[in-house]
Amino acid sequence: MSRFERFLTLWVALCIVAGVGLGHLFPTVFQAIGSAEVAKVNLPVAVLIWLMIIPMLMKVDFGAMRQVGQHWRGIGVTLFVNWAVKPFSMAALGAFFIGYLFRPYLPAGEINSYIAGLIILAAAPCTAMVFVWSNLTRGEPNFTLSQVAVNDAIMVVAFAPIVGLLLGLSAITVPWETLLLSVGLYILVPVVIAQLLRGALLRRGGEAALQRTLAAIGPVSLTALLATLVLLFGFQGEQIISQPLIIAMLAVPILIQVYFNSALAYLLNRFTGEAHCVAGPSALIGASNFFELAVAAAISLFGFSSGAALATVVGVLIEVPVMLTVVAIVNRSKGWYERGGAVRRVAAARPSEAVLDRKPERFAKEDGEVAT
Repeated sequence: MSRFERFLTLWVALCIVAGVGLGHLFPTVFQAIGSAEVAKVNLPVAVLIWLMIIPMLMKVDFGAMRQVGQHWRGIGVTLFVNWAVKPFSMAALGAFFIGYLFRPYLPAGEINSYIAGLIILAAAPCTAMVFVWSNLTRGEPNFTLSQVAVNDAIMVVAFAPIVGLLLGLSAITVPWETLLLSVGLYILVPVVIAQLLRGALLRRGGEAALQRTLAAIGPVSLTALLATLVLLFGFQGEQIISQPLIIAMLAVPILIQVYFNSALAYLLNRFTGEAHCVAGPSALIGASNFFELAVAAAISLFGFSSGAALATVVGVLIEVPVMLTVVAIVNRSKGWYERGGAVRRVAAARPSEAVLDRKPERFAKEDGEVAT
């Protein structure tokens, strides 16, 4: 994780300030940008979103799905949390906190839009930052890669139906044409482009060429994200200045969801006997979000200045510091995790599934035991 990535929260905060300030100083410029639309898709933002998403999707090797059977417990747990729990738990949290508890303190006309943004955020499992979180927890790289590949493949077909279902349950009119256009524009097309570029680089120069290219274009992705945030907050400035507590209130259900889903995935992996090197990234994949896609979908569905767009941006604001706390919890609880009865039984029955650690002697000293 580069120094620039580690301070992502700081850069996001500066973008908030810059966006709000520029929105006040140059309102006509932001209005012109906001009006540059084709079929409800903002063209400047579409370009920025592609610059964000395509470099991240180039890291995904869909051929890794062949390895799914090696870690079927962890794969099963993560898919269950990502697709059967996470979007629905966020819909419930959004309805309670935004639709009920905080309702008197929020703009009445934006309540449904805020809830919609939270749902869109939860329905997009993380793709890129998962590799960072997995590395920080000494996660099994083959599991991480295969899980991301499976998640992205499912997201292509499941994102629109789940979002549409939950928005309908939240009594929000679903603009299906725009939703399907968003899926095509921000999932299908970037996946195809990313895989074509990945394949061309691998054929031309192998893995080394791919890694050099990813390292070179990595800053472009984050810069595009920050530029998008400046635009978003340029349109949201008036609302934020008039009610600054909105961001804090939107952060509450997001924080609860992150800790709830990561804990659920971690405990389910321990219950099924999965190795810690799989359970760690599984918990992190189950908790984090593909916020670039969420921001793009929210803008396409509800517009630049909508509460939905603001809700997804709050997810960006708190993503890095919150996920780093989850990483710390996963790492510090490794000894407790490996003392689980199911973990011991599976490791003993299948030595190939024993805990994989780069420095087993250090953990043997700390925990007083080594998996068999």
